[in-house]
Amino acid sequence: MQTKPELRTGGRRRLLAASSVAVLALTACGAPGDSAEKTLTVFAAASLQSSFTTLAEDFEAANPGMEVILSFAGSSDLATQLSAGAPADVFAAADTATMDRLVQQGLIDEAPVDFASNTLMIAVPPGNPADVADFGDLADPTTKVVLCAPQVPCGAAAAQAQQAAGITVNAVSEESSVTDVLGKVRSGQADAGLVYVTDVLAAGDAVEGIDFDESDQAVTTYPLAAMTAGNVDAARGFLDLVTGPAGRQLLADAGFGAP
Repeated sequence: MQTKPELRTGGRRRLLAASSVAVLALTACGAPGDSAEKTLTVFAAASLQSSFTTLAEDFEAANPGMEVILSFAGSSDLATQLSAGAPADVFAAADTATMDRLVQQGLIDEAPVDFASNTLMIAVPPGNPADVADFGDLADPTTKVVLCAPQVPCGAAAAQAQQAAGITVNAVSEESSVTDVLGKVRSGQADAGLVYVTDVLAAGDAVEGIDFDESDQAVTTYPLAAMTAGNVDAARGFLDLVTGPAGRQLLADAGFGAP
């Protein structure tokens, strides 16, 4: 499996049950006739990095000879690349609006499938040096807060949460992906950042997470689709894995909610 430079591979590998492997091998690969049919390029939102890395490994194990190439970034950045002609077989976005743009452009093979949901959480460095206790504390001008940019799904969700709470967060920086926000919190460049629950869980002891009530007003839904110009048969096999029992369980274990 190849990955783009920004990928940090998750350490957990999960193998599918034998029955699932057989189904995937029959539905996803068939009898590929050239090297293009033996690769699957997946563009996915940055918050899916750990889970989709494991799913890609499972897909390769179920389909000998198939190579999965992963590219993770902010959903809006990925959509822009796809609109400009970047080759991909599967797109997994962190919001429906971004996916709808590609549907309207005729780049999606079939109707997208919602496969997961996520909610925001406040991430702080270990020990919480700024003593952030709740969402309202992020409006304190002395607290260095990092958010996703407004055009990124996690940024749109942050805006919804602020509206629900009736506060304005004056961020010291706005990032192009949720992983960039998390990186600034982990490095101590920020006192707090708004990321997804799944990002806090994946970070382990590198950050601490703080729940807040307003996150319920900004739930993010993740749609998944095969690209019209891609390897559609293999893409549908990957979609079956993500939306099937094994995929749903893996996503649930990572902290994602039901769609």
